[in-house]
Formats: sequence, C-alpha cells, structure tokens
Amino acid sequence: MLTSARVLLFLALSWTTAMFSTVSAWAETEVDLALVMAVDVSLSMEPDEQELQRQGFVEAFRAPEVHEAVRKGMLGRIAVVYLEWAGAAYQEVVVPWTVIEQPEDALGFADRLARSPTRRIGYTSVSGAIDFSLRQLRESGVKPLREVIDISGDGPNNQGRTVTQARDEALARGVTINGLPIMLKRPDGAWDIEDLDLYFQDCVIGGPGAFMVPVREKQQFIQTIRTKIVREIAGLSAPATLIQPAQTKPRANCLAGENRRGQRWRP
Repeated sequence: MLTSARVLLFLALSWTTAMFSTVSAWAETEVDLALVMAVDVSLSMEPDEQELQRQGFVEAFRAPEVHEAVRKGMLGRIAVVYLEWAGAAYQEVVVPWTVIEQPEDALGFADRLARSPTRRIGYTSVSGAIDFSLRQLRESGVKPLREVIDISGDGPNNQGRTVTQARDEALARGVTINGLPIMLKRPDGAWDIEDLDLYFQDCVIGGPGAFMVPVREKQQFIQTIRTKIVREIAGLSAPATLIQPAQTKPRANCLAGENRRGQRWRP
C-alpha cells in the first residue's frame, strides 16, 4: 500500500513539474511586442543617408529611453529583428530575432547592428518588404501581444505586387505597419514622387495605432528614429486632433511608382 502511495506521489510530482516547465517555457516566449525594422537600402539612398539611418537605429537601442520603455511593458520584454530591403528579389535579415529584456540585451543588439556592413541594391519594393516582414513574424518563435512592422523608405513601390495588396494582407492578420518616409531631397530622380509622406499615409501604413514620422532634415534622423522606436514599444498613438478640415485632403496615388516604371520603359 505504501509503495502504491509512493508511486502515486511520484506521478503527481512529475506531472506538476512537467506542467510548471511547460508554463515556464510558454512564459519565456511571451513578449509585449514583436517588432520588424525593415530598412530601405535601394540605390536612391545615398551612402551618407544610409549611414545616418543605420546610426539612428543603433543609437536608439543604446538609449536609456528605449530601455525604460521596454521595462514598463506588461511583460517587460520585446523581440526585434532588423532587415534590409530593396527590389522585389532582395530582402535580407541583418540582425536576427533578439529578445530584449535588460539594457544589456539592447546594447548587444545595437553592437551587432553597428558591426554589420551596409549595401545598396536597385529598385524599391515596399510590398516585398512587407511580405518578407510577415514571414519573419510568423517565424519569430515568440508569442507577442502586438506585432509591428516599421517600414523606412525614400520612394514608392516600383517592383513586385502592389503595395496595398501586401499592406491589406498584413492588416488582416492584426499587424500594424508604421512608416518612416525619408524626404531629405527634392524629388528629381526617375522614381521619385512628390508628397512621399502622403503616399506612406494612404498606401503603406495601417492597423491599430499606426503612425508615420517623415524625416526631412539629416539632423533629424537619429532623434526621430529614437522617438519612433519608443512610441512603438510603448504602443503610444498620437492624439487625434479635435479640429477637422472642412475639405477632404488629396489622396495619394498608390500606383505612383508602378506608373513611373511604365513611363520609363515606354518607347
């Protein structure tokens, strides 16, 4: 009888241990946010602009404000991945998924990013960047409370499927897309368009709490990226204005890049 009792006790303890191990493993994969930073490295980005962009993300994860934003989350940890993109055939993970809980985690992520080389590749496929980012979210290995894709770029989609198709698919999965339109120079290239910020507003971003922050001056890069990352980690949305315009604002042409590609190759 005693032996049977010991067997039952052993089984009960084993089951309890296994149960707590499973709960612990599940808890270890839960994060407040899974954030994909998808960064434009197309040829329209000048080398000094690329350097400023990279430095902005590096300095963001070294900043105490970012560490504090992570700490104040419900779970106190996030997961981030940094990737670069250009045309439809080029998307590359630069720093893979990293769970950030302590400042040391963020500093390590920043150091890995700072040591990685930059590249410049032809064409601009915002839709390709969104599609690749979605795949990264599916393969993140974490259970996030929120999923966000942070898209930076200096031009419209001119390769791959239409950007609104990719955006709408991401939004249907509950993913938020934020934007960082880079507007450092006047649109004078074959692929450039006026009002890139309006294009991002109407054609790229979307989802719960979505926002964009244009960069119009080089000296704004680092601070803008840092502020944007803090907002994304904290899940903060800009307050809606109480003053509504009397007329509807003009809408962007979401096929602007594709139209320019057609004009360029027209005989």
